[in-house]
Amino acid sequence: MINFNSKIYVAGHKGLVGSAILRKLKVSGYKNVIYTSRKKLDLTNQSEVNKYLKINKPKFIFIAAAKVGGVFNNQNNKAEFITQNLLIQTNLIYGAYLAGVKDLIFLGSSCIYPKNCKQPIKENYLLDGKLEETNDAYAIAKIAGVKMCQSYNEQFGLNYKCLMPTNSFGPNDNYDGLNSHFFPALIKKIHSIKKKNSNRLVLWGNGKAKREVLYVDDLADACIYFMKKKTKHKLINIGSGKDYSITYYAQLISKLILGKKVLIKYDKSKPNGIFRKVMDISIAKKYGWKPKISLENAILESYEAFKNEKVS
Repeated sequence: MINFNSKIYVAGHKGLVGSAILRKLKVSGYKNVIYTSRKKLDLTNQSEVNKYLKINKPKFIFIAAAKVGGVFNNQNNKAEFITQNLLIQTNLIYGAYLAGVKDLIFLGSSCIYPKNCKQPIKENYLLDGKLEETNDAYAIAKIAGVKMCQSYNEQFGLNYKCLMPTNSFGPNDNYDGLNSHFFPALIKKIHSIKKKNSNRLVLWGNGKAKREVLYVDDLADACIYFMKKKTKHKLINIGSGKDYSITYYAQLISKLILGKKVLIKYDKSKPNGIFRKVMDISIAKKYGWKPKISLENAILESYEAFKNEKVS
């Protein structure tokens, strides 16, 4: 059982999710958390990972390290996405096993589920249909990570859990227009409108597509909660369980950042994407977890972090 003196390794501590896990662990009073830079440890190198874990001997591992990006990046760099993610997660999971680590959290993604599965998405829909083509390389890598954890649990009696988060956002997010997800992209666009003293926003598609989002601090809370919690289920969806249209998010962010709604122009030459995508989080709720931070507060905290990060 994890406690405040347990040795914990956070892989990917500088990213959106990894940094949130690290913050949450420190604030909660965990005293023996280790992490290291990419310069000192190449997670795509199996021998380096094995050596690091053998020397440092963590008892618990959070795998938040991954190559991630938005639709454009996923679609145009599939080789890098599948190769780097397979290497990183395989090295860490196998290295954890060799180092005698019995408890591990592997973070996947909602994109592992079929493109046209029923909504809300249940965990047992995995491998029940075709994937979304634009990010299938990334999804297949993440599915392999899930299956690797399941296989090690079955064969070696380990406790490697897989959490499947919905779209998360917050401090240390990626705001690059081509490589970011839709929510940080909206925050950046509306910040730009504020700087220009404008009130006009262009959205891709018709704005009716519905998406679910989760503040990254809630995701970090879920990671630590399920590391501590004894569960029969080893694959668990993490989300808010609520979805809204892109237009709704755009106007809510505008109201919070600008103090008013914006005039939206819809670029219908651009794709809408899947019409609806929302996670069924009933298993997470069954074990007593649910998100705590309101969407409004999450947006305001994210915007403050965005300004402090000096993203242009």
